[in-house]
Amino acid sequence: MNAQTAFMETDFTQQLVSHVESAADANKKALTNTVISPRFYTTDFAAMDHIDISSVRAEWDLMMQEYEGDNNHDHFQRDAEFAQEVKTLMAKLDESLKQEFYDFLISSLTSEFSGCILYNEVRKNVTNPDIKKLMTYMARDESRHAGFLNSSLKDFNFGIDLGELKKSKSYTFFRPKFIFYATYLSEKIGYARYISIFRQLERHPDKRFHPIFRWFERWCNDEFRHGESFALIMRADPALLKGHNVWWIRFFILAVYATMYVRDHNRPALHNAMGLDATNYDFEVFRITSEISRQVFPILIDIDHPKFKPGLDRLAALSLSMGEAQAKGGVLNTLRKGFIALSAGWEFAKLFFIPVIPSRQPEQVRLVPTW
Repeated sequence: MNAQTAFMETDFTQQLVSHVESAADANKKALTNTVISPRFYTTDFAAMDHIDISSVRAEWDLMMQEYEGDNNHDHFQRDAEFAQEVKTLMAKLDESLKQEFYDFLISSLTSEFSGCILYNEVRKNVTNPDIKKLMTYMARDESRHAGFLNSSLKDFNFGIDLGELKKSKSYTFFRPKFIFYATYLSEKIGYARYISIFRQLERHPDKRFHPIFRWFERWCNDEFRHGESFALIMRADPALLKGHNVWWIRFFILAVYATMYVRDHNRPALHNAMGLDATNYDFEVFRITSEISRQVFPILIDIDHPKFKPGLDRLAALSLSMGEAQAKGGVLNTLRKGFIALSAGWEFAKLFFIPVIPSRQPEQVRLVPTW
């Protein structure tokens, strides 16, 4: 994947939320590929096989002990009250909130299952014992997450056929270093999202409209540990964090942040129901993720730059405009979609060239979740 292809694939003008009325609708949504919706990935397995983590061996072995200890082995199980809570709480919700929540569950499941498939394929195709062991543990975790989410979708008769999803969804090839950058960020931003939601609903339990949110505190620790795994891999190969690769890091940070912002601003009812302002929530998640990523990345995106938020707002507005044009159809709206896509590309380019903040790696290699 070259720079031009990567940039052209970053289309933030795909409106995410569409109506789900049946399992067929849910499965169709899970199969859909946009940059805003989670994708499935494959990579260069031979290159993954040559990863050498000897320079971070001590931290790596401690992390393997944590994976082996598996402190979440009993966590992703529904308690006796779960199903009754779903019936009681969801009956009170209006249709727009239900649809946004279904969308949240489907995209979250697709993301978790994407990780499970990638990690399992790496495990099967490498002989490197360190990488094979890591991928086995991470695939285990992501399988649990995906299964737990699918159980919640089945409460609404919207269960996803994971076997069909694996077989039918298209796959995008990413070079290993792109997997490292993107997956590190997605795992860390997942941690920041889940812990922020958990703490908000812990303070305001009356806004917890579904029992799944009670699982987020321990769940996010899996996300954090997965991110640490990729941090160690990157720190074991300093070339991944210097030279032209800094431009790739810059691209992936911005792409992940912009995707989250656009997606969340397509779900206003979901955030309002939790008592969260989508903009404030997103920037809090950005701050947590930026602080964590100082551990490994040599730069940070300046989220306080005066042009950063207005640029994200324009991308979110363009996403809504694209959704309207897609819904109306016709020749004029086809032309309009092309103009909107070009406008989104221009906005992303302007955000990309906002000056970044240099960051020095701390001596401490591994982090523990303290946010």
